[in-house]
Amino acid sequence: MKTRWCSPFYVIVIAVFCIAVSACSTTPVSDIVSAEYGPKQFDGPGMTAIVVAYEPEMKGILGRIQADEGASIEQVVQFKGITYRIGQYHDEPVLIFATGMSIANAAMSMQMAFDYFPVKQVVYMGIAGAVNPKWQPGDVIVPERWYYHDESVYANPDPDREGEYLVPEYYAKFMQEQPARKSVDFHRPDYKPFGFIHPDEVLIIKQGMNAPQDTPYFSASQPLLSAARRAFENMPAQPVLDKRNATLSVGGNGVTGSVFLDNREYRKWTRDVFNAEVTEMESAAVGQVCTINDIDWMIIRAVSDLAGGQEGMNVEHIYDEAVSRIGANALFAVLDELARR
Repeated sequence: MKTRWCSPFYVIVIAVFCIAVSACSTTPVSDIVSAEYGPKQFDGPGMTAIVVAYEPEMKGILGRIQADEGASIEQVVQFKGITYRIGQYHDEPVLIFATGMSIANAAMSMQMAFDYFPVKQVVYMGIAGAVNPKWQPGDVIVPERWYYHDESVYANPDPDREGEYLVPEYYAKFMQEQPARKSVDFHRPDYKPFGFIHPDEVLIIKQGMNAPQDTPYFSASQPLLSAARRAFENMPAQPVLDKRNATLSVGGNGVTGSVFLDNREYRKWTRDVFNAEVTEMESAAVGQVCTINDIDWMIIRAVSDLAGGQEGMNVEHIYDEAVSRIGANALFAVLDELARR
């Protein structure tokens, strides 16, 4: 039998490799990082975050800041591609940024803001599709509660029962519990399926909870809602493309999902189940992140269209800039009201 001999060179290489691996395996964590883990800790009064979803909405905000002698942007910084503008609005420190469209972007950028800046409250503004058909383009709605409409179970049909579906055991139990839950909180949805789509609740965890909890909705902060009511009472008329004056309203429910809702039957279902006024793609995520961080928040939504209500092509693009302007006016009216507190 032949024996394969190793040359001295290969012996040295193997020895060096073993030493390196051994050194890596015994390196303490304290030698790898120089700073403590976790977000920054801030002292002081904090900032008001003025937040939108995307560019047409940001134009209205920046236009108002530029035109106001009592407002300014003093610093612009970028973190991971997101632009944060730091400034003043009538002696109030403000942080202005766009989350980007969608649940994931809204949650990511909002948590980043809380980790990097001393945010004390969030006033978010953007356009939305109406769910309640009484709202028209240009109307402004500030819902009290936000729900995820597509946190759900997609189920197969039951082959033995026509029109029924095979749902997981946990979901069947969840539905059995709903009458008792509804009896103590009438803001809970009236759950029913939309075909194979069976609505569910999001599980959240925050400081003080021993385990994740089913959460049907997130409630905006009452002090901010009260400020919005006072502000809207004193706002001048807001014309919509010189056709009509916008209606301004505080209260009710909004729904958020990861889809651009452009189907009238699904829109009617969200009205039935969640009693929703408007729908869009960020607000419940913003509410969830603010709730977990114990930061006051409120969402202002200007209606751009009736979600899935039109005949033919969606008309959002006709109104988005005009209604964003009205939404910006509403936002700054709220900020002015907050300054009077």
